[in-house]
Formats: sequence, C-alpha cells, structure tokens
Amino acid sequence: QVQLVESGGGLVQAGGSLRLSCAASGRTFSNYAMGWFRQGPGKERDFVGTITSSGGSTSYADSVKGRFTISRDNAKNTVYLQMNSLKIEDTAVYYCAASTIRYYGPISPTSYDYWGQGTQVTVSS
Repeated sequence: QVQLVESGGGLVQAGGSLRLSCAASGRTFSNYAMGWFRQGPGKERDFVGTITSSGGSTSYADSVKGRFTISRDNAKNTVYLQMNSLKIEDTAVYYCAASTIRYYGPISPTSYDYWGQGTQVTVSS
C-alpha cells in the first residue's frame, strides 16, 4: 500500500501561482511513476501531468503545458506540482496518484493504483 497526502491548495487570483505537494508513505516511493489529475465541478477527472519514477521524464496535458511543472524528490518521498499563470478554468480538486508503470508515466487514471484525497484549488478573477 502507498498512502498519498496532498497539500498546498487554496484560493488564488488569476495569474497567480501555487505549489501543490504530495507526500507518500508506505512502499518505496521511487518505484512509482506519479501523476496529477484534477476534477472540476460536474466534470470528469482529467489528466494534468505525470513524472517517471526517476524524475527523468515528464509529460503534461496541453491545457497546462508551459504553465505547470511537475517535479519529485525521492529522498523526501514527495512529488510537487508548480502551477503558474493560473486561470479560472484551473479551478478543481487536484489529486496525486501513484502508478507501477514506473518508466513511462501513464495518462489514464485507470493506470494508477493509489490516490490521495485531493486538495481544492480555486482561482478567482
């Protein structure tokens, strides 16, 4: 089992920045690719980005490319999502997830085995 706890969400004005953290415990963190997803009101859970187990490769949804950055610190068992130039449409609950497909961060939520409880991000005008 892997336990994931997100933090860092909150209320921010459009154009601002937030950094989300996801702390992992349980099994060896460096064995897992990590992903970030988000779910807005009345919407499905959408892929935001992913990072491979070593941190050597990342990929992003087109909607956040160039604005969001995923990184990880395997020594601290933590993955981060730096969000810049936030837009109102970025408002959602953000989830981190862990996948055993470690060398290729998957984009489908069904490829992830463990999920955090989510953290709310609200972007205001």
